[in-house]
Amino acid sequence: MPKKLLVEKTEKKPSRSSLFSAKTEYACVALLELALHHNDPTPLRLKAISEKHDISHRFLVQILLQLKSAGFVASIRGATGGYRLAKEPDEITLHEVMSVVDSQSAGTIKSSADRNTTSVRVLLNAWRAVAAKEREMLADITFADLVRQLQGRGDPMYHI
Repeated sequence: MPKKLLVEKTEKKPSRSSLFSAKTEYACVALLELALHHNDPTPLRLKAISEKHDISHRFLVQILLQLKSAGFVASIRGATGGYRLAKEPDEITLHEVMSVVDSQSAGTIKSSADRNTTSVRVLLNAWRAVAAKEREMLADITFADLVRQLQGRGDPMYHI
């Protein structure tokens, strides 16, 4: 009689975007969560964000400190403390957050000095044009836009 194999079902995590760093993605996820709770009277706890989105608590602390020093979030101390947005959601764009959190994701493209050929320069010019368009698009997307999409009140498509 053949043996039955037990197959354990595991839930796969959604794949991350390869366009941006994990730090940038987590910063945007945290800000979006704070934007969703912007009008709540009580601040949002770090643990709630960390557990809901499966982000390392320590990593999220570092990210929120960076966002706080940039003026995007405020921390409230005490037993009922947590985090809240320091600005309105429509005053924060994806590009601003990316520029603060991860300067590499902000679209800076450089050439290595030892490969300065005509072909490399042509490619770099094309990549820089793409990066400029990316920055322009990201500057047009606010966290208020993302909240509206999550709440089903916005066009989820961004047209190029």
